[in-house]
Amino acid sequence: MTISDDAFIHPSAVIDLPVDIGAATKIWHFCHIMSGARIGSNCLLGQNVYVASSVVVGDGCRIQNNVSLYDGVTLEPDVFLGPSCVFTNIRNPRANVRRHDFEATHIARGATLGANCTVVAGCTIGCWAFVGAGSVITKAVPDYALVVGNPARLVGWISRHGTRLKFVKNVARCLDTGETYRLTEKGVELEERT
Repeated sequence: MTISDDAFIHPSAVIDLPVDIGAATKIWHFCHIMSGARIGSNCLLGQNVYVASSVVVGDGCRIQNNVSLYDGVTLEPDVFLGPSCVFTNIRNPRANVRRHDFEATHIARGATLGANCTVVAGCTIGCWAFVGAGSVITKAVPDYALVVGNPARLVGWISRHGTRLKFVKNVARCLDTGETYRLTEKGVELEERT
């Protein structure tokens, strides 16, 4: 496990060795990274971020202030976590019973979680999905889904670029990139360019 020579770690951050911290990653004020954590390259961890021992953070992730990533959480590359978003890792915690059967929570590539949202232990959020601020995730979120509310519910679909998709006959085009998306019985899929 190594810390890249060009990673920036603010002097007030606490890093419990050994850890993996990738190239050009920035870790800001009052962060705490536990021994065994793995953080990719080109990541940004804002003020007061906690990363537990078994957590994996993929390349290019942006974690805003006051986020705690507990054991069982995995972030694929390019995930955005808004300020104060919350993760749990046990569905039935008790103060007098110490459990270690953490449920895996997986956030797929490019997903965005808005400020103050909550992700209940064991949920998966799909690629490029968008969770609105303050939402509560209690079940899996599909790729490209736009979800809001408590509990979060599907209100639409969103492109990789972050543009709301409007489907006509199960086909939508991203207004920013021109990419074509298809709505199928499995959800939304990006059409490959030929």
